[in-house]
Amino acid sequence: MAKITEEDRQAFNKESGKYRDKIAAALEQEKNMLSVMKSGSAGVEYQKLILAEDMVTVASYYIAINSCSLKIMDIKNNDALNDARKMLYKSIIYLEEVVTNVTNCAYADLTDRQELIVNTPIEKRYNLVKKLGLTIQMVIDGFGDNSKWKWSFVELQGRFATVAKNLIDMKTAVRDYFDPNASSYDTTVMYIRVIKKLLEDSANAYRDKYELSSRRFDDMTAAINYLLALRRIAISMGSSDEAEEIKKKAVVWKDKMEADRKSGKSN
Repeated sequence: MAKITEEDRQAFNKESGKYRDKIAAALEQEKNMLSVMKSGSAGVEYQKLILAEDMVTVASYYIAINSCSLKIMDIKNNDALNDARKMLYKSIIYLEEVVTNVTNCAYADLTDRQELIVNTPIEKRYNLVKKLGLTIQMVIDGFGDNSKWKWSFVELQGRFATVAKNLIDMKTAVRDYFDPNASSYDTTVMYIRVIKKLLEDSANAYRDKYELSSRRFDDMTAAINYLLALRRIAISMGSSDEAEEIKKKAVVWKDKMEADRKSGKSN
């Protein structure tokens, strides 16, 4: 790596400064919105959806700062990437406050939550999920394969999978999924496919974390819960064979965990 000159630093500060100004403005807007929300204004859930998307935007600004650092000084800006990671957590927390953080739950349990955001079309929800998922992956890619955050990203992506699932009105989605004439047919099909992949990926990631790193039962339990959440979708879609296969896998995983517990191989 070449020596970083003062000219390089000045160029970086100038290039990254415009993103820092945008970050400051967005965080000030967040502060003002939170102040309004504390006053008891109506539509808090809609405001939290806005804040969730705003935090993803802020994370993208931090990613841009890292890109500036790589381009101008040929070094990774871990501080900017870490700040981006924190913003993504904030985004997910806002979504959790709207639709809960419960991974394996009956969709009927989310009815009250869905009613509070009924005016948010599925297209807007899906776009938010896509934007959040893409930005999470950009942060993970930015840190690289050997990052100290490798296993913590399993939690981040898992929480993302949960809110992505809870954000959809499954009752309406199942109806539109099987109706090619529905106005939201294409979006619904793509959204459900994304949710299923996210849940499956999170189940496998938590299983890997358990086997390769933590040996903690709560990680294996989380893996099983993501499988069971995936099974609920299969049941909702009338895919009985798929639901049965997922159930069998969950049983195998649970049996493995119990065997490890008895043998004292895990924590």
